Amino acid sequence: MAEMQTAESGARKDGGKVRSKKMSTRVDLTPMVDLAFLLITFFMLTTTLAKPQIMPVVMPEKDINKEDLQATKESQVLTLLLGADDKVYYYEGITDAILDSTDYSAEGLRAVILEKKERVKEQWGDLERDDPKNPGEKRYLSKLNVIIKPTEEARYKNMVDAFDEMKITGVALYVLLDISEQEKAFIKNPAGGLNFTVEEQAAASTE
Repeated sequence: MAEMQTAESGARKDGGKVRSKKMSTRVDLTPMVDLAFLLITFFMLTTTLAKPQIMPVVMPEKDINKEDLQATKESQVLTLLLGADDKVYYYEGITDAILDSTDYSAEGLRAVILEKKERVKEQWGDLERDDPKNPGEKRYLSKLNVIIKPTEEARYKNMVDAFDEMKITGVALYVLLDISEQEKAFIKNPAGGLNFTVEEQAAASTE
């Protein structure tokens, strides 16, 4: 707040010439400090802090009884190998596997998953499970099993994008595993085929 202060310059009383009064101005900034603290407090209380973006991942139990595991048909399995430069390789089954590649766009990986999901449904139907949110009712899930295996060159974002696609496409059965040496060689030389047996895949998934 600004205030005006006057300063008299010693007027003469003997009838001489009286000098005019000089005016001085001083700006009081004390209320501005109070206003600044009020604004800071207001914005701190009304601003929404950035919330961390997290994705809940349900991990399997460590103690797994191999006798309780159910065999999965090769035609129900889609394996994703997350490579470098935002590239994802994929193959179906294990026997006579053919390696192909795509990107993480809607026309890429998402289209591959949806097309495979539709073929699995036509051949094997859906998986019937009890709906935990609605007791007494059933829900139907795809029998498609997706195995996600990132390479050493893949970025963390690639793994997050792959999990996002599982959520978007409604894939309920998926797992994150380490990539095998055979699959690394398969990426470098697709024409050489995949020398990876069903038994090796099952052993890797239960380690």
